[in-house]
Amino acid sequence: MKFEKIHNKGQAQLFRNNYMEMLTKTHPLVIWGIYLPVIVYFIYLSHFGFEFSYANILFTFAGGVFFWTFFEYLMHRFAFHAIADSERAQKFIYVMHGNHHHFPRDKERLFMPPVPSIIISSTIFGIMYLVMKEYAFVFFSGFILGYLLYGSMHYAIHAWNPPFKWMKPLWRNHHLHHYKDEHKGFGVSTTFWDRVFGTMFDLKKEKEDKEKVRELMY
Repeated sequence: MKFEKIHNKGQAQLFRNNYMEMLTKTHPLVIWGIYLPVIVYFIYLSHFGFEFSYANILFTFAGGVFFWTFFEYLMHRFAFHAIADSERAQKFIYVMHGNHHHFPRDKERLFMPPVPSIIISSTIFGIMYLVMKEYAFVFFSGFILGYLLYGSMHYAIHAWNPPFKWMKPLWRNHHLHHYKDEHKGFGVSTTFWDRVFGTMFDLKKEKEDKEKVRELMY
């Protein structure tokens, strides 16, 4: 989905209805406030209710976080950047992700807003429970923490310079995804899967355009 101009001010109007439009926006702290209590309660339930050991909880939780990174990559590459023929499908992709490429400095649309987020996460948890039974409570907690870290990392990449030198490739990978080639650089919380599947930018050959990077920051 290419745009002739990337807007560094304002935000896309996704719906004509003001109430629907309002439901497409959120603040990161709202999403953290929704899911952090769920994570804490699910871990508490797993230990005191299902009597899982701390080691069991730790490894299952870490597995959930790692699985999130794979899920993130697949969704970003194959769902958010899908090529659609129908106008309805194109609209759906634009609402889900395309608007972020059109208006990359829109702070209110970096996290999935509460209503669709709760619906989707509940569905994912249901599927996990069918597969994993009680272990789903811990695995899902790690998965959701992965999502929260991803959203926060995404915000940080657009808002600030990398705080540590070793994080710079992650920052550059995402900036290049925005202003050079949207068919590469799908990892946001990690470049691991980009490296595995060959969609990582060759940062040694890419000229660093600091002006364009600044344009994508808040």
